Amino acid sequence: MRRKNDKNAEFDHFNKLSNEWWDPNGKFKVLHTLTPLRIKYIKSNLYITQRNIAKHNQILKGFEILDLGCGGGLICEPLARLGAKITGIDFVKKNIDIAKQHAKISKLNITYFTKDLLSIKINKKFDIILMLEVIEHLDNWESVVIKIIKNLKPNGKIIFSTINRTLHSRIFAIFLAEKVLKWIPKKTHNYLKLVRPKELTSLLEKNNMKILDTTGLIFNPILKEWFLHKKMTKINYFCTAQKLN
Repeated sequence: MRRKNDKNAEFDHFNKLSNEWWDPNGKFKVLHTLTPLRIKYIKSNLYITQRNIAKHNQILKGFEILDLGCGGGLICEPLARLGAKITGIDFVKKNIDIAKQHAKISKLNITYFTKDLLSIKINKKFDIILMLEVIEHLDNWESVVIKIIKNLKPNGKIIFSTINRTLHSRIFAIFLAEKVLKWIPKKTHNYLKLVRPKELTSLLEKNNMKILDTTGLIFNPILKEWFLHKKMTKINYFCTAQKLN
């Protein structure tokens, strides 16, 4: 097991995997299968108005979105295609290099930066901030979240997806997924860093945020598909909160 405060281990782990981002059958295959459901969840929590859906392929036009911990850009690109103005930030330079290269091939205008998430400073505010599969990799996720929500515009929203710290997640998300089924690379997750929904929502509420939604994410092994479920949050879950003014 990696040491609890070993940021370098996280960097080395994802740095070695950077070339795999856009291989749908590679090390990030699970994230590729999750992308459509992630986009569906994001859209459903933005309360898109009739004005926004005037042009079907531009339903996110007017939204400024920050994807924090964007990896190779798997979420940035589909959101950009929907019309959003996207900024992607990751602490692994090779991830950002891959993201920039793929965005150029895809002819998408996406702004990418390499920044250390633990000491990040951004002089801009966003309508939406995404932290998808990020906080469980941070040594001090609380301080990062408190800092980054200051970059939300009035009534802006932040959306998380992460893994609950339960016996279920220890068995299914770590032991089975990493060591038995090999859906994700070994040592991707450290059980001690996983975040319980109550821990996340309590921190947000203490920092001028209103919890709008908490929804579980489950995998059906028979259908081999991912589903959203309001009550099943014992393993993976989404959380959406809005800034109060």
